[in-house]
Amino acid sequence: MGDNNKGWSVLLPCSIREACLQASSFLAGQGVEEPRNNAELLLLHLLGIGRMELLRDGGDPFPSELAPAWDELTRRKGNGEPVQYIIGEQWFYSRPFAVTPAVLIPRPETELLVEAVLEAADRLWPESAQAEAEDAPVEGATEVGLAAAESNSGSEQAEQEGASAIAEGMAEGWAARPTVLDVGTGSGAIGVTLAALRPLWRVCASDLSPDALAVARTNAARHGAAGRMAFVQGDLLAPFLGTGGAAADQALGAADLRVDVLVSNPPYIPADDLPGLQREVRDYEPHLALDGGADGLDPYRRMVEQLPLLRQMPRIVAFELGMGQAEAVAKLLREAGAWDEVRTITDYGGIDRHVIAVRTNG
Repeated sequence: MGDNNKGWSVLLPCSIREACLQASSFLAGQGVEEPRNNAELLLLHLLGIGRMELLRDGGDPFPSELAPAWDELTRRKGNGEPVQYIIGEQWFYSRPFAVTPAVLIPRPETELLVEAVLEAADRLWPESAQAEAEDAPVEGATEVGLAAAESNSGSEQAEQEGASAIAEGMAEGWAARPTVLDVGTGSGAIGVTLAALRPLWRVCASDLSPDALAVARTNAARHGAAGRMAFVQGDLLAPFLGTGGAAADQALGAADLRVDVLVSNPPYIPADDLPGLQREVRDYEPHLALDGGADGLDPYRRMVEQLPLLRQMPRIVAFELGMGQAEAVAKLLREAGAWDEVRTITDYGGIDRHVIAVRTNG
């Protein structure tokens, strides 16, 4: 990740459009994919404008006082740093999400996993699909407890209160409202999107990384979902099994969850494939969220083994997968014998990218 382009600088005077073209040419020479798009994203960030303003005002002089900052941004991208980390944001499901090097950058194909969960859950719990996020009521002790936990800035007490509050919600008899567990939430893209789109759902997001959970909390607050979510630190399903140990102690109350929907985009890159990844991924994205063991399937095996230890078997289980893994993961779920339907979902590139298992009868 060394800096091999300290000599780069924008040639002044120039227009805003010319500054973008200069950077684009430089990035192309550094082997950056989609150099023009990356240069435009950096320029929009630097100038604080949108694409329409860039088109309209591209002929205006580039502000000379911004040249040092522009040079620095362009150098960082030239070294391979993902533009999303540089600008601190990535859009997912038509919403901006804060991202840092502590979390994977949300990918467009993961939106298909969200769509599949929404479609399957709306069939099973149609009543919970009716409310709009902006009109969602705040009812009862569960929502109040979750809001209090969120305001506690991610302390251990917050993790305990949030998980306990969701568990209390199960005791209130809200059969028409599913409880969703987003395992390995990272930026919170999946869990926060589901909570924002379905405000009557109870969503718990977990991650092994406390830094990732901090980013997810930020995004939950940004999209008005913080009061309907809990955040739990732990490895895969361990905090929710009630088997004791450090992970369970960190998430007191999590073992009481009756999970209706389990969704996860876990690490799935085979360990030996990590050195050959695109440099933006290999050198900058967190390996904790990438390394899936020898064949990339370790997290799926572990979660399928852990599922029967939950208080109840989820009616929906949905996983994102790596290339060539769909058949093996679908087989794991079919052999568990808990769901009527196990199917794969193809992404935009024609790859079997997700597997979803659904039990239609409660």
